[in-house]
Amino acid sequence: MEINLPVIIGVAIVVAILIIYLIKRNRKDEKKFEQDVIKSELPPEKDDKENL
Repeated sequence: MEINLPVIIGVAIVVAILIIYLIKRNRKDEKKFEQDVIKSELPPEKDDKENL
């Protein structure tokens, strides 16, 4: 059985690009998730006039 080196190199490049894309997307989604959690935990700020 003969190994087709150009095909293997092409597949390796596509896999590397996919991994890089997924890592970047995961970091972006993680930051958004953290911001959403922080926003949901903090109570809304009240205006000083409401406390009178």
